[in-house]
Amino acid sequence: MPTHRPAVRNFLSGTALTPADLAMVFLMREDDDAPRPMPTLTVREVSGAIVAMESLGVKSVKIFAGSRVRDARASQGASPTGLMARSIRAAKKAAPSVAVMTETCVCSHSDFGECWLADERGAMDLEETTEVLAAQAVMQADVGADIVGPAAMIPGSVRAVREALDAAGHKDVAIMPHLIFESSLYEGYRTTMEAVPRSGARAFQINPWQSDQAVHTARRMVEEGADMILTEPALHTVDTVVHLKDKLTVPVMPFSVSGEYLRLTDRRVDGERDVRGLMEAYTVLKRAGADRIITYGALEIARELRAS
Repeated sequence: MPTHRPAVRNFLSGTALTPADLAMVFLMREDDDAPRPMPTLTVREVSGAIVAMESLGVKSVKIFAGSRVRDARASQGASPTGLMARSIRAAKKAAPSVAVMTETCVCSHSDFGECWLADERGAMDLEETTEVLAAQAVMQADVGADIVGPAAMIPGSVRAVREALDAAGHKDVAIMPHLIFESSLYEGYRTTMEAVPRSGARAFQINPWQSDQAVHTARRMVEEGADMILTEPALHTVDTVVHLKDKLTVPVMPFSVSGEYLRLTDRRVDGERDVRGLMEAYTVLKRAGADRIITYGALEIARELRAS
């Protein structure tokens, strides 16, 4: 069949990438103008960004926020007046119908950047870490989060979060844990959020060679109560997305991380980023079965789709 004619190619094009396929990422900061590798927002800027998202057809946002004051117990992570709480409230006030997703972790609230808390000997205290993660999730639900995201990959943490949410009256709040492969592509995020682990590594992240472990871990998360699974870095997990869609009944949502955003976009003359490379990559993810794609470039891609 000849398909070189544009009309025929368009006729056979299949399902295209749309703004509704995308979820925006907000990296939150307090009111300062320190230079950072990744774009950030203050709470005052959330409303305008949410309205812009909604007007372009982007219907969900993933919020990351740390604490200005950090300590060994990540004690500010569950604060109802902290940056995460204020950001969630601002997003839901601006557009109640937009799905607000969160990160639930201690790395941006502790003074040593790890995803776990330490006991008096300096070893991992997984019981206390899990308790803190559960408290964070309840706080996030209390102020309006629709989907919480345990990101430490600690065994048992999804179950603990589910039990805590249910006990607090949030049975309708969903859980989307992070399924994370080790990668150098997180550095832009870690530097921006000041969440660089003192040890230099994340204890529970999956070796990229061990795809079977990724499937096993995802199954365990679903057994513990996960309603959906986030995979990252997005383009490093395409084959895993295919396997998960075949083996799980929950939605799978790749997260296109900071390194992918920085490497697959170029600055145009007008200062904006050319996101066509991201759009091509996300078409691959959609072919692989991604239910949504979480990306720093959602607004820019939505504008590009509207203009085309």
